[in-house]
Amino acid sequence: MRRGKLRIYLGSAPGVGKTYAMLSEAHRRIERGTDCVVGFVEHHGRPRTEVMLHGLEMTPRRELAYREGTFTEMDVDALLSRRPAVALVDELAHTNVPGSRNAKRWQDVEELLQAGIDVVTTVNIQHLESLGDVVESITGVRQRETVPDEVVRRADQIELVDMSPQALRRRMAHGNVYQSDKVDAALSNYFRPGNLTALRELALLWVADRVDEYLQEYRGEHDIRTTWQARERIVVGLTGGPEGRTLIRRAARLAEKGAGGEVLAVYIAAGDGLSSASPKELAAQRTLVEDLGGTFHHVIGDDVAHALLEFARGVNATQIVLGVSRRRPWQYVFGPGVSATVAVESGPDLDVHLVTHDAAARGRRSLPVARGARLGRPRLIWGWLTGLVGPALLTLLLHEVVPELGLANDMLLFLTFTVAAALLGGLFPALASAAFGSLLLNYFFTPPLYRLTISDPRNIVAISIFVGVAVSVASVVDLAARRTHQAARSRAESEILSFLAGSVLRGEDSLDALLERLRETFAMRAVALLERSDEVAPWTTAAAIGADPVGRPEDADVDMPIGETMSLALSGRVLPAEDRRVLGAFAAQAAVALDRQRLVDEAGRARELAEGNRIRTALLAAVSHDLRTPLAGIKASVTSLRSDDVEWSEEDRAELLEGIEEGADRLAALIGNLLDMSRLNTGSVVPLIRETDLDEVVPMALGGVPDDSVELDIPETLPMVAVDRGLLERVVANVVENAVKYSPDGRPVHVSASSLLDRVELRVVDRGPGVPDEAKDRIFEPFQRHGDAPRGAGVGLGLAVARGFTEAIGGTLTAEDTPGGGLTMVLTLPTAGDPRTTARQLPASALT
Repeated sequence: MRRGKLRIYLGSAPGVGKTYAMLSEAHRRIERGTDCVVGFVEHHGRPRTEVMLHGLEMTPRRELAYREGTFTEMDVDALLSRRPAVALVDELAHTNVPGSRNAKRWQDVEELLQAGIDVVTTVNIQHLESLGDVVESITGVRQRETVPDEVVRRADQIELVDMSPQALRRRMAHGNVYQSDKVDAALSNYFRPGNLTALRELALLWVADRVDEYLQEYRGEHDIRTTWQARERIVVGLTGGPEGRTLIRRAARLAEKGAGGEVLAVYIAAGDGLSSASPKELAAQRTLVEDLGGTFHHVIGDDVAHALLEFARGVNATQIVLGVSRRRPWQYVFGPGVSATVAVESGPDLDVHLVTHDAAARGRRSLPVARGARLGRPRLIWGWLTGLVGPALLTLLLHEVVPELGLANDMLLFLTFTVAAALLGGLFPALASAAFGSLLLNYFFTPPLYRLTISDPRNIVAISIFVGVAVSVASVVDLAARRTHQAARSRAESEILSFLAGSVLRGEDSLDALLERLRETFAMRAVALLERSDEVAPWTTAAAIGADPVGRPEDADVDMPIGETMSLALSGRVLPAEDRRVLGAFAAQAAVALDRQRLVDEAGRARELAEGNRIRTALLAAVSHDLRTPLAGIKASVTSLRSDDVEWSEEDRAELLEGIEEGADRLAALIGNLLDMSRLNTGSVVPLIRETDLDEVVPMALGGVPDDSVELDIPETLPMVAVDRGLLERVVANVVENAVKYSPDGRPVHVSASSLLDRVELRVVDRGPGVPDEAKDRIFEPFQRHGDAPRGAGVGLGLAVARGFTEAIGGTLTAEDTPGGGLTMVLTLPTAGDPRTTARQLPASALT
């Protein structure tokens, strides 16, 4: 089954006549015999639109009940059953009433298209999802109903329904859009002339981009390579030299002469990564072209002229702006240059402008210098010394010491120095060595001697062969050396990129560690990651490593832009262009690391907020029940005692007073735990570490439990522990009370202690129901009560407070299974001789 075709009437603003245009098309199609049905059209009380509905078949709407009201929506099932050739569906961005077949009307339309039904629909530019923020900044109104841009872009036809702001406001004033009581408010708010003009521009630009897409698709499908001059597109060819700014400004002036002109600046980089372009100058030119409303593009290509023409034809450009070559006149021997080549090969469809500038014919740095610079100054010096001084010394040796060695052997010895010069200094020292060696061979060793002439033709052949072999060997050696250098560099780059990729996948490396690795990799003095909120805001330092990092990209020796609002600035030396690929990978990873670091911080804050919300919720539950229960008992007992209607016996009075006392004790314990938890959360617990006997603290902590509910086994021979006595007493009390609460009747809790190296263990053993392994850590969280603990037995803070206090005094509190059933709490404390407790002791002045 074929998919239906979608036609969209796109309005620049409400009231421009989208629905009227859609209904007019429906009448035209019906006159041509097309089966056309109205799926859903809303005329909003506009008489002219309502008249256009006459004579059109309308599908009954579906009624839906929602929030004590009845609403109508398009009946998709009825349309699918009717299967018209064309369905009219108004307001594509509409949100359906809950309970409908789909959440959005564009999803209803998608079903109709899948069923082979053509659809004609309407939508306003402000309802496109990507423009929501822009429309809100213009009108001050956030559009709640939106449609994805891709839905509109996939339409087979898009027709813009437009109207000038003045005409639309007149239409509204005449009552053709809104009721008369709403006209004044609409004209003074949403429908102000500035708002309507901005919305109109948005619609025109969006449709123009869509027209460009259609045009590119058509040209691609029909393999059209010539330029169609629909509008002026001016491509500026940049070399990274100082003339680039002049070219960009000239192109901008050309674009202003034609309506809708567009400037595209393009820099062609060599495929091998070698370039004499200044990264800082390219960054400045990128900023300039973007400030003038153009776009900057970076293209890789070995043949600069061919790549530039391919780019220009690919974007359907009409003009190319190039600067007059910076070559010196003698350099044209090596070729016509990029400008001349582009002018010759551009053809009749592309105009080429050659712009003069101050740097014309002043020369440019050549690649051999860049290649030589990679060998380093010491190697170049040794290469030239070997190539020139070596043959001179060899000549002296052969002439004075072994004069009868023979011409063939002499040539081989001279060839050795030529090869050595190539290995050390590259091609040019080797060529100089070959030329100098051939002169020495001719003058000193080839008859007639001491003259630059050769009498024997065989010697001429020998000298020629020597020069040819020397040049060939030097070229091969130089090429092999450069290939070795490139291979080593590629291996190093691959290792660095592999490291970066691995760190991304593993989520390793903090931002500071990454910047430090970057500083070490390129031997820089300082590295700074800079960011700003927008293009005009000042730069701020997100992270920095090294001495005296810069605060602006302009002050750096090397800067690598990362998007519009971030830049990596390096200080120390200027890097060659071939290093920018790895530098770009570091920059991208730095941006990812910064985002990851901020996301981690935000996640931590979110967890803290969530924990705070959970604690507040639990606290409210505790206040609403656990605190009110003892209060209710106290209130009832006091009211009974004060009642004049009842004569209470001494036993009854004592019982009521006992209930008041128990309720007060429970309240005191609950409030004490709440206060302790608050102290732990705010970090205000400051332990006073002292040497303490465990057998003195534990018995005092059992005052809140019945005497026969606990069995003690605390040897007097235990070493003293370094703890805060008050906090330890609270820990033991909470742990023992919790164990007694869950221990069955007749099975007392067993409390024992033992020493192990530099630690003392206190074990609280009960025979209760126990706790499963997955819940052993959860029982130490605030407001957690495990199992079927009765309400009113506490708010679930006892063990949380106990663990918090234990950690404050340098101990640990864990839960283990009791052999035979039950739970064992293990409290581990440092002995007084443990040197790790020294750091936790307060100074004497804090204890007085």
